[in-house]
Amino acid sequence: MALLKRLAELDRPQVDFVLDGQPAIALQGDTLLTALLCSVDALKGSDFSAEPRAGFCLMGACQDCWVRLEDGRRVRACSTLIEPGMQVTREPGRQP
Repeated sequence: MALLKRLAELDRPQVDFVLDGQPAIALQGDTLLTALLCSVDALKGSDFSAEPRAGFCLMGACQDCWVRLEDGRRVRACSTLIEPGMQVTREPGRQP
């Protein structure tokens, strides 16, 4: 189940991407963080416990929302715009 539910701007073009090997859908202009949280219930697990995390500052300062792209780059999900065909892998954090 998704953490966020989109209530507005539903008329923007759809963008297909891959999240953890599974097809996902975002809207043009979304950040990766918005796209991810509209698709899943958490961005990652905490690095200190197994509790789910959803990002923290939402502006690129806290370093809590790193994800990995298909080419191996790590990017901040809160400040990276979604692109068609993007392949994103969440970093799991500590597991229970």
